Amino acid sequence: MNRVFSGIAVAALLLASTFTTASARADDLEKIKAAGELKISMSGQYPPFNFVNDQNEVVGFDADIGKAIAERIGVKGTIITTAWDGIIAGLLANKYDTVVGSMTITPEREKVVDFVGPYYHAGRAVFVNEDSKVQSLDDLKGKTLGVTLGETHEKWAREQGGWDIRTYKGLPELLLELKAGRVDAIVVDNIPVMVAVKETGEKVRKLDTPNIEGGSVAIGIAIRKDNPQLKAAMQKALDDMMADGTYKKISTQWVGSDIR
Repeated sequence: MNRVFSGIAVAALLLASTFTTASARADDLEKIKAAGELKISMSGQYPPFNFVNDQNEVVGFDADIGKAIAERIGVKGTIITTAWDGIIAGLLANKYDTVVGSMTITPEREKVVDFVGPYYHAGRAVFVNEDSKVQSLDDLKGKTLGVTLGETHEKWAREQGGWDIRTYKGLPELLLELKAGRVDAIVVDNIPVMVAVKETGEKVRKLDTPNIEGGSVAIGIAIRKDNPQLKAAMQKALDDMMADGTYKKISTQWVGSDIR
């Protein structure tokens, strides 16, 4: 979820959004309903959230969420792939209506776009073997943690102290070391582990760490500013999906668990 947004880009987009707002327009919801189509942008290069399958179709969690929202506001959802570094600029230039592309909600981005959601949360998590007696971070004091070399999780683990740290190349190696008992826990991004559990049946358990730094990063759906009706309609669609089980079904299909 580490998708950065430079200050220079923000400044440029603020200028662009000023010109966009200056030209009076009806709320985008009216235009979307008249066209019968919600144009949804994403990179198409971020599995399992959005990617191109063997049939050359853009699929994934983001794609299904976007299309379900479109259906609930009474229009067709059309997926448009766009390079990530220009995706907000394209939204401000009216190339599409929304970005459902796993975008972290940040103060910088909120200066140029509005967000529906959050529609999921991601972030740092600590995993142990399913049958481990460890139940909390305190139980890991004096034990061995595995982290990926150079990730922010390594920095976090070293700042906490109180345990031995071993560094590895990435998640596959970390899971192997955890399974073999050479480390007592691993500190990683939570969603890739959930996907691994879904796809390979890895027998791991996430510790309950509600106050861990970076543990709950909010991911939102971007729309152009000054569209309260569209924002309200999309938020209601998302809320209804979360209430009636649709969201959980989509999330479980692509990620392996409910990630709201």
